[in-house]
Amino acid sequence: MASSSRPAPAAETRVLALFGPTASGKTTVAGLLRERAAADVVSADSAALYAGLPVLTAAPPYPARLVGTVPLAEEVSVGAYQRLAHAAIDEIVAAGGLPLVVGGTGLYLRAAVGELELPPPVGEGRRAFWQAEYDRLGPSGAHELLVARDAAAAARVHANDRKRVVRALELAESGSSLAPREDRLWSEHMRLPTTVVGLDVPLDVLDRRIEARTGEMVERGVVDEARAAWAGRRSRTASHVLGLEEFATLPTPQAVERVVQATRRLARYQRKWLRRLPVAATLDGSLPAEEIADQIVALERSGEHLPRHRGDAAPA
Repeated sequence: MASSSRPAPAAETRVLALFGPTASGKTTVAGLLRERAAADVVSADSAALYAGLPVLTAAPPYPARLVGTVPLAEEVSVGAYQRLAHAAIDEIVAAGGLPLVVGGTGLYLRAAVGELELPPPVGEGRRAFWQAEYDRLGPSGAHELLVARDAAAAARVHANDRKRVVRALELAESGSSLAPREDRLWSEHMRLPTTVVGLDVPLDVLDRRIEARTGEMVERGVVDEARAAWAGRRSRTASHVLGLEEFATLPTPQAVERVVQATRRLARYQRKWLRRLPVAATLDGSLPAEEIADQIVALERSGEHLPRHRGDAAPA
């Protein structure tokens, strides 16, 4: 559920947000912005939330909020992250600082700077029930049931997509829907005036960076880190952190190959998110980090903010 309150912004209140695919240089640029714009970094990375995986998740070498704060045994949801991110941003604003939201997880960045209307959680018992119903009815039968209960949601999912059909049936049962009332995933309405900047890198450069970074992870001990984490208690969401299972269970050369391939796929998906961002500018991530940071400082100081939603005046 989205936060119900927001800070009362002073005239100078603003937020910086930096998004880009993995290996686009966000961490280095954000580190420079901490100095040049006196920014306080708030991570918008679903994997970086977890403690005990600094090498695997490429945790920044400087203080950043919402990095390494959640035990591996805990589940993480977008709703839970949104509450943490809003609290962190509001604390920085209250202290007169500049929040800098940095991430490669598009939905998490959106949750941090806006207010997503998130569907209610569903108990494991009901999930198991609808999973069994999907298997009993078969893909076509389960989808027909969804059509009867929520035609709009049924139009958005394929019958063979078991996970999403089950989720849609769960939500329909709870009075919600997988189909939003309106498509505002990347509307320009933010909690606070926000300067959103994108970093993009040509694919060939990005692919080389990903391969090099994966090799550096191995040199820094990612295999031992992953094996230690895999041997302990892990939540379902922690187990899905990219590279954790591969480095923990496969021979290192095979793990490296799979992680490079998976990371390249992720980067392409993130670049699709980037094209949907209401950015003040998309900058060339292949430029020197110092030059990029200078461009972002200039943008932020020019007041290239995205507006708050009309009628979203702060409470008295």
